[in-house]
Amino acid sequence: MLTLATILIPLTLLIWLAWRGVSVLILSPVMALLAAGMAGEPLLASLTQRFMPATGGFIISYFLLFLLGAVFGRIMEDSGAARRVADGIVRALGQQQAIPAVVISCAILTYGGVSLFVVAFAIYPLAMALFRSADLPRRLIPASIALGAFTFTMTALPGTPAIQNAIPMPYFGTTAFAAPGLGIIAGLIMAGFGLFWLARRARTLRAAGEHFESPPRGTEIAEETPSQPLIRKPMPLWLALSPILSVLILNFVFSTILLPGLDTSYLADARWGSTDAGALIGIWSIIAALICSILLAMALFHRTLDQPANSLSRGAEASLLPIFNTSALVGFGAVAAGLPAFEMVRDAVAALPGGPLISLAASSAILAGITGSASGGMSIALDALGDQYVASAEAAGIEPSLMHRVMSIATGGLDALPHNGAVITLFAIGRLSHKESYADVFMVAVAIPTLALIVVLTLGGLFGSF
Repeated sequence: MLTLATILIPLTLLIWLAWRGVSVLILSPVMALLAAGMAGEPLLASLTQRFMPATGGFIISYFLLFLLGAVFGRIMEDSGAARRVADGIVRALGQQQAIPAVVISCAILTYGGVSLFVVAFAIYPLAMALFRSADLPRRLIPASIALGAFTFTMTALPGTPAIQNAIPMPYFGTTAFAAPGLGIIAGLIMAGFGLFWLARRARTLRAAGEHFESPPRGTEIAEETPSQPLIRKPMPLWLALSPILSVLILNFVFSTILLPGLDTSYLADARWGSTDAGALIGIWSIIAALICSILLAMALFHRTLDQPANSLSRGAEASLLPIFNTSALVGFGAVAAGLPAFEMVRDAVAALPGGPLISLAASSAILAGITGSASGGMSIALDALGDQYVASAEAAGIEPSLMHRVMSIATGGLDALPHNGAVITLFAIGRLSHKESYADVFMVAVAIPTLALIVVLTLGGLFGSF
């Protein structure tokens, strides 16, 4: 138990201090040092040989995905296309359907490749207007956005360009469309039960006498009043949706038709990493789809983009904080993974009944919880145990696509603990505290995705990948 304390105490402090508003960029190396010190590990070596290589390695591997996603999201926001999509959904559902309108708006944007951080900033003013009009408690807004942006479109739905769906591809030789049937089932569970929970909570809070209350003075959110138009630069809905559809369609075309047909034999050369194209096609497909969709968006929206160069620059800058927050948490997780306590956890997880599928899900979820990041936990799990899982899956006859989908869904549960960067950002945008809103975020982004994972594990064990 004392050995486990070397991970549990720093992790508890990381969560508590992040809850209190301390930046994870500061907390991650400090808590990594505390964990190393408690375990009797060399402090400076833990920073330079474990923390920094893991932090830098994550940036090297996934910088382009963060960059392109943020730039695409900024163009969609600055052009008014993101708001036009949301406005179309509101008009279809009606302003009284505030919660489903916010969830669906976030889901369409994130499934189409818009960064979840961009979506949070873009949708919050709309959500404020809708919740004011429907007289719903403002503290349900973070959970509504989290359900639409952090759950089924991030880890479950086939083809999503989210980083959490991209990381397993090089290890398992899969594409973003791995195990589509299981992904859709998981997505329906997350969306259906999440909407049910939020609707029930809205009725309960209303019955208890809670109403919409304006945020504290000084908020940076540009609120929309119900009498104001929700979109200032109207455009046809089909036009606003075109770049989003482009990401999904091109991702499929690149991953299944164009890239597999190329001669990639040169990749076997040491100059190109002595690798196989199967490990890269999934990542290449998302990168190519986002680049093409950014160019398409700039061509379609050139009249509504006041300063395209500024949109590109602001999008690039907006990618930095998310990737550095995530990579710093990966660094903390790497230090934790190098401690004797982690070996105990790893051995205990490996001994779980159910074979490599259960072990993969458990280790991925635990590491996502430690780092407060689905992508961070996934990266550490695959770096430390990826080869072992691939070999175990082959021996057990488990399809790589099933391993991919299980891992992606598994990391999308415990990642949303209180120290998660996206959760902290949501509360900061709306001037809400963890005490006010986290319980509902926990239900839609932790508890229900965990339920979806159990269903996928059960179905996958019975029927394999489909």
